[in-house]
Amino acid sequence: MALKPSGPHDGNIAAQSAKETPMFKRTLIVAVLVVAGLVAGIALHTAVTKGDTVFAGKRPPNLGVHDGKLAPPKSSPNNVSSRAPKEDAEHAIAPIKFRGNGAEALATLRKVIDAMERTHVVRHDGGYLYAEFRSKRMGFVDDVEFLVSEPEGVIHVRSASRLGRRDFGVNRARVEAIRRRFEAAQGPSVNA
Repeated sequence: MALKPSGPHDGNIAAQSAKETPMFKRTLIVAVLVVAGLVAGIALHTAVTKGDTVFAGKRPPNLGVHDGKLAPPKSSPNNVSSRAPKEDAEHAIAPIKFRGNGAEALATLRKVIDAMERTHVVRHDGGYLYAEFRSKRMGFVDDVEFLVSEPEGVIHVRSASRLGRRDFGVNRARVEAIRRRFEAAQGPSVNA
């Protein structure tokens, strides 16, 4: 007499797979519904929230002028600074050159920034300007600072994302866009 296997491993793989398939499908459907619910909740939150979203983050404590300079760049790749060493290609960006006096240059820069979407100038006094830039969809906030250096004839800049590690070049692209608009507002041959 031959022994027949019994129990959950009875050798009938086709029957076993048929029993597991509905469970797998149910689990997959639940997972998809949970993800869809999360996406819908985030979309609703960002659509109806006035002001800061959960993605805004907190304003960093190191903003402002310290010992006559802006804060150095963070170690993460989601920021750029004109005070970073030139060898630091990930963070280094050229300062914005200007002609005339620093106060007029910063006033022109302020107009450029005010004309950009999703910006809020938090502070503008003396030779310092600080603005917050928000991303369109999720409301991520980047802190962008400018400091006039009259002797150098430049405006130093620091642009940093509050959250995350990567910014996919957004801070660098923003500073370069500001530079182009500023040059256009100042007239030809500013950065020649």
